[in-house]
Amino acid sequence: MLYSEKVMDHFRNPRNVGDIPDADGVGEVGNAKCGDIMKMYLKIEDGVIVDVKFETFGCGSAIATSSMATELIKGKKVEDALALTNQAVVEALDGLPAHKIHCSVLAEEAVRAAIKDYYDKHGIAYDPDQFCAGDCACCHEHDHHE
Repeated sequence: MLYSEKVMDHFRNPRNVGDIPDADGVGEVGNAKCGDIMKMYLKIEDGVIVDVKFETFGCGSAIATSSMATELIKGKKVEDALALTNQAVVEALDGLPAHKIHCSVLAEEAVRAAIKDYYDKHGIAYDPDQFCAGDCACCHEHDHHE
């Protein structure tokens, strides 16, 4: 079987779909190669993610990984959500086909982008290295301007 039951479940019945109009943090990431676009919205109170929504334009795996990522960070402290890895998303979905792993990376990046936006909007100091391993979308944006 190509996709696990959990992947199919999150694809058919994605959790936390939509937007949050007064979101505290919004992150949008995209993968030009596959055409997937993810937008993540966070509502944060006292350092805790009290609500999270996503809008994803992409394949079933992109939708499933977005959905699972929102489930994994909802109710968590911002720092804990920042520690979410794409491996954790894949494991929570009981695996993904190798050629779809990039969708889980995108989900991780969308969470990080939304948290970075929250930090920026609220003047919270952070270490930029927390958001960048050197190969993510946030770095490439800057590379083009230099």
